[in-house]
This record gives sequence, structure tokens and C-alpha cells, in this order.
Amino acid sequence: MKKMSFDQAIESVIQQEMINDKNIIVMGEDVHTIRLNLFIQFGKERVISTPICEDAFLGAAVTAAMAGLRPIVEIMLVDFIGVAMDAILNHAAKVNFFSGNKWDVPLVIRSACGGGYGDGGQHEQSLWGWLAHIPGISVVVPSNPSDAGNLMLSAIQMNSPVIFLEHKLLSDLWLDSMAYGGRTTVNFDVPSAGKYSEVPTKWEDLLVGQLNVVKEGIDITLVSVGVGVHRCLEAAEILKDKNISCEILDLRWISPLDSSNIIRSVKKTGKIIVVDEDYKQFGLSGEISAILLENHVNFKYGRICTEGTIPFSRKLEDQVLPSAKKIVEKVVLMFEE
Repeated sequence: MKKMSFDQAIESVIQQEMINDKNIIVMGEDVHTIRLNLFIQFGKERVISTPICEDAFLGAAVTAAMAGLRPIVEIMLVDFIGVAMDAILNHAAKVNFFSGNKWDVPLVIRSACGGGYGDGGQHEQSLWGWLAHIPGISVVVPSNPSDAGNLMLSAIQMNSPVIFLEHKLLSDLWLDSMAYGGRTTVNFDVPSAGKYSEVPTKWEDLLVGQLNVVKEGIDITLVSVGVGVHRCLEAAEILKDKNISCEILDLRWISPLDSSNIIRSVKKTGKIIVVDEDYKQFGLSGEISAILLENHVNFKYGRICTEGTIPFSRKLEDQVLPSAKKIVEKVVLMFEE
């Protein structure tokens, strides 16, 4: 096994697949500099730097995909995806269905998400629940370099639109450019195992919609995605000293959601806490509880989500976002009730 950073794993797969398939192109703002290695290798015809106009270049990518190309489009921050929602909601998501399977849109939309470094509520949202709400769109959120590479391979090989979200606390690129730079008085809680770890010698596309059981346990199920998985692992170590055994599920895919394995785990433990950096209302955490209720699972339920607009202040931000401390407190309270 070799080690790679989160960013390196994703770029390694894109490079591999661009060599294998000349129809794959990369589009987005500043990709000539951000993806310099790809630009040097494949040139301006396949690594296309666009104006700062998300609705225009994502709309162009949808039609390019329909015409036979396989675009990987970069929206710098998921917060800015709202500018391009017409192309996603009304076009990319519906073309295959409305055409009776005659047209495919093999499109990957790559974007950074997540908070915890003091950039405010217009730059730190997660929004995967909002995006997964749209039929016809797959949403994937890796939590470590190995999954990041394998899941990007899965996304590229799909013939339908995929939104690939990368938490900024796992990315050297984003930490260097938006977080660390000059902010010497601010600390960032970066999960080291998510940022840099072992990757497989050969990339393998992962089964679409299959979660990963990160840790087996018998007392309670902790469900999360992205950086939240590492918060759960940190909490589980603390809870082990309290004789509470946590099972941790890394969803990896928000849509499609691996309902069967969530149900299986909660039937075993009888308790679940969903740790979701996205907004609480009308989101992933509520969907998981509904699935369990609809399948007649007897369980105790809790959730730790982003409660409202993310503040700019780091101290206030920490009060709003999920954390290992909040997970431990919620689990202990659930066992005391």
C-alpha cells in the first residue's frame, strides 16, 4: 500500500481516466492553475478554464455530456452551486427520464463543502441533503483518500449526473488557500487520517450507494459522512472508556442511500445518532429516521446537525457545527434516559 493525500488521490484517478478515455474533459474557474498537472499533460482542449459564470459553464457541460463528452466540472464551493441550479435541477437531472432513456448525461460536478475554519455561512455549507433531494442526481461525499479515489472512479464511470463533494478540512488545497493562509491565531480541527492515509495500489470503483462499516459495535449506531465520520471515531474512543460500544457507518453516498445496511445496524444496536454537518431541517437526518420508522425498526433516535446559518466567528461557528464533544454528550444522555 502507498500513501496519498485526499487531493492527490482524486487527481490520480482523474489523470488515469483521462488517459483511458479521450472524451473526459475538465472545466471550471482557474483549472489551468488549480489543476496545473492535468493542464500540462492534457492541454487547453481538455482542461478548460472558464469565466466566473457557473450557470453558463455548467449549462455548457450538460449539453457537452449529451453530445458524447464526459465532463468533470468544478464549482469551487458548493455554496455557489445555487447559481447553476437551473442546469442541475431542470436539465441534467431530467434529461434521461424525459427522453425515455435515449439521452444520458455522464457528468461529474466536483465541489468543496463544509466548515470549521472561519469563512462564514456563504462559504461553509454542506448542502448534500438539498442536492440529494433532486431525483436523477447522485451525491457522494468521501471521508478519506482511499474512498476519495475509488468513489471518483465510480462517479466518472456512471452515465448519469453525480455531485462529488469534498470537505475542505480534508483538502490541502483548500486549507492552504482559504484556511491556513495568514490566520495564525485560528486553529482548525483537521482529521489527519482523512487528510493523508493509505490508498490501494489499484483504484477500484465502489458499488454505487454502498456505505462502509468503519467500526463494528453493539450498543449504538453512529451514522455520518465526510469529516463527521472522524468526529464519530474520536467520540467512540472516549465512549469506549464508558463501556459503550459504537458502530460507525460512513454513508459515502447520500443518494442513493444504503437504507438496508442502516436498518441492519440499528436493528442490532437499537439506538442511532445521525451526525450531519448539513442543516437539520428537511434533510438527511430526518430521511434516515423516516426510513427506520417505515421499516418498523424499534429504536432510540438522536441527531447532531448544523442548526442554522453558520456564523463567521470561529467560536460561534463551533457552537453550531457537530463535534466529537457533542456526540459524546448526546450518546451519554441517550443511555441515561
